[in-house]
Amino acid sequence: MVYTELLRRVLLQVPRKSVPGRAARLAVSVYQPHQSHYSTKTLTNVNDNNDNNKRGKWLTLPPFTSTISGAALGKQLAGVSSSATAEMTAVKWVLRCCPELPRSLIQKLFRLRQVRREFSVMESSDNGGQVQEAKLKRVAAKDSLNSGDQIFLPNTVLELLPKKQDCPCTEEEMNFIQSLEFYKDPAIIAINKPPGMAVQGGIGIKRSLDELAAACLTYDYSESPRLVHRLDRDSSGILVMGRTQLSATVLHSIFREKTFGASKDGLDNEKRILQRRYWALVIGSPRRPKGLISAPLGKVVVDNGKSDRITIVDNAQNMLSLHAITEYRVIGSSSHGYTWLELSPLTGRKHQLRVHCAEVLGTPIVGDYKYGWQAHKRWKEQHSSDLSKSSNEKLFKEKSIPFGLDLENGSISEKQPRLHLHCKEMVLPDVSKALQNVHLSSDCDLSKLESLKLVAPLPLHMQRSWDILNS
Repeated sequence: MVYTELLRRVLLQVPRKSVPGRAARLAVSVYQPHQSHYSTKTLTNVNDNNDNNKRGKWLTLPPFTSTISGAALGKQLAGVSSSATAEMTAVKWVLRCCPELPRSLIQKLFRLRQVRREFSVMESSDNGGQVQEAKLKRVAAKDSLNSGDQIFLPNTVLELLPKKQDCPCTEEEMNFIQSLEFYKDPAIIAINKPPGMAVQGGIGIKRSLDELAAACLTYDYSESPRLVHRLDRDSSGILVMGRTQLSATVLHSIFREKTFGASKDGLDNEKRILQRRYWALVIGSPRRPKGLISAPLGKVVVDNGKSDRITIVDNAQNMLSLHAITEYRVIGSSSHGYTWLELSPLTGRKHQLRVHCAEVLGTPIVGDYKYGWQAHKRWKEQHSSDLSKSSNEKLFKEKSIPFGLDLENGSISEKQPRLHLHCKEMVLPDVSKALQNVHLSSDCDLSKLESLKLVAPLPLHMQRSWDILNS
């Protein structure tokens, strides 16, 4: 009710007098390549002399300057011809400058013609001469901006700013989340996601990494880290987040272009600007030590509509499917019938690696009971006694870990091992350096930009399985 009333006041009423002390809390994000990616500026108030019926105070955004198009820069880094700079519309500039304001509010402000742009007019002076005066004029959402243009918003938007809330995490929880971080630069943060923690919120999920990252990994930035790709809840490994809206857009574009261009690049690693390598322990062994899987995936509904699963689509004409390509190679095998694989997804489809391993290679991933329950049932009957849990491992159950996570158990010595799928290595363009170079010169050559290589150690349950099978 409070939000509805404030929204009605902002959209339908005349801009009211400025609220003392509130203007200082509306931060505007502006990219500063030599300091930090975002610095804080305070919106100032100006009088609207253009509309006699609405003479209230207005808030002005920083003057527009040529900006970087994150999507275009991502395409350029992915090897797709594109200009890193792009036309800026009024709505995009407001969204970029005011990340604290709800997108829906900004869009309604434009629809109800509550946004202004400053323009200059020549008027006659008292002495008969001509003088240049600045006035405000309504601006549409898709109107293009010229260098130096300034946008004005009703100052009543200050009342809709979210109040700063206390961190929802305890000190122990914050220390745990920050301990997951293993790489950070001005553009990205990379964490080693633990198994069992959801990346995004949803039904039945109380705490998710996107929420926790906003609370624990924002540091001195005015924006919270943003997700740019996903990992299954039960998998582990490298999770990259953009520290700003711009860097997140660049990364989104890179991941998207990777999937679109997968069929062209094939096995040529030199052409792949984004490479992800997973380690997986599977039941059985592939017929060939390495190869390329190209099998379309589609979703089917099971259990009378209660759930769904991904499967290989034999006839793509009869069912909606998505192209999926995975490169694999055998790392090592054991006498117990397990095999370690390195999996490199060239596309990014839901459950791609799990389905390709189970349905194409016939070697389901250990702990994947959704796609390999039959193999696990057979394997349980043949479970070797020499893989039984040692007394030392039982002691780890006493250790308390935040968020109710159990990171100590789940190796192949357990009666019910957890999923053995880990994003161990990722190679991607150095987005931070790319942004700095483009700001220095929009015509800079990014083809020789060095790549960033991230490596995350195995989770404890997979490391134990590795030690067991190599002992």
